[in-house]
Amino acid sequence: MATSDQLLVVIDPVARHGDGESVRIAKDVLSAGAATKVCLPEGPEEFARALGRRGSRRPVVVGDDRALLRAVTLLHRRRELGTTGLSLVPVGAALSLARSLGVPTGAVAAARAVLDGVERRLDLLVDDSDGVVLGDLRIPSLPALPSGHGAPSATRDATPVRPWLRMRKSLVRTLAARPPRITTPHGPSRLRVEVDGVTLVDLDQPVEGVSVTPGDPGLAEVEVRPVSVGAEAAPLRAAGRRVTVSGADFRYRADAVVKGPVRTRTWVVSEGAWGLTLPAATGRTVPEER
Repeated sequence: MATSDQLLVVIDPVARHGDGESVRIAKDVLSAGAATKVCLPEGPEEFARALGRRGSRRPVVVGDDRALLRAVTLLHRRRELGTTGLSLVPVGAALSLARSLGVPTGAVAAARAVLDGVERRLDLLVDDSDGVVLGDLRIPSLPALPSGHGAPSATRDATPVRPWLRMRKSLVRTLAARPPRITTPHGPSRLRVEVDGVTLVDLDQPVEGVSVTPGDPGLAEVEVRPVSVGAEAAPLRAAGRRVTVSGADFRYRADAVVKGPVRTRTWVVSEGAWGLTLPAATGRTVPEER
């Protein structure tokens, strides 16, 4: 049997616990069309171990955007992206990256694309800390709330309690659930943005935001939105291979992940650095409803 017909299906635990029906459909379609080995990792370490033991099998990630990003990051840091093509069956709530890349978001259509599609080489944005960006990069980005914090529980006590004790318990739950205060800077950012060594905007010109998106092969499209004074200011645009942002501490959103704060960061486009299986016709398809 050809190597391309041997699949390692790595099912992200979030997908497995969140949408078991889509996972089952994907497994059935993939198993009917190829020899599959299914891995059910329970966490990041087992996820990494499964990819590391893939042998000659083509890895298929069943999960959301974060699962895909995790797989690409692992293979990039092992310097194995050049020889390992990835396939994705999107399952979960966060699928905007998968859609932008042209992966069908219906379980059946995505699984068929894995079996019948073709590998397309895509650019990768790599930063100076060895992080990767598959899609869009945006600066600044509001800080994410720490995990584990949310609204107070609405569950009532199973046994009756005295009013003063109920009030005390409610207060404790509220205080425990209240997230720590995060100071978000008000007003515009002051950043220096350089594209291939040419300064697009400097620290003396406040900006509302910066975005970096994939452009022509080997290039990134950079857009800086200056703060408008009176009439709306036109965005500043440039295309290049190397983008450096520096200034006061800033956070940025790379794909679905908020990172930072940092004072300077450089991203470089790595042309055709990774391969993703996409539908054979156009590389894009209309999502199929389950």
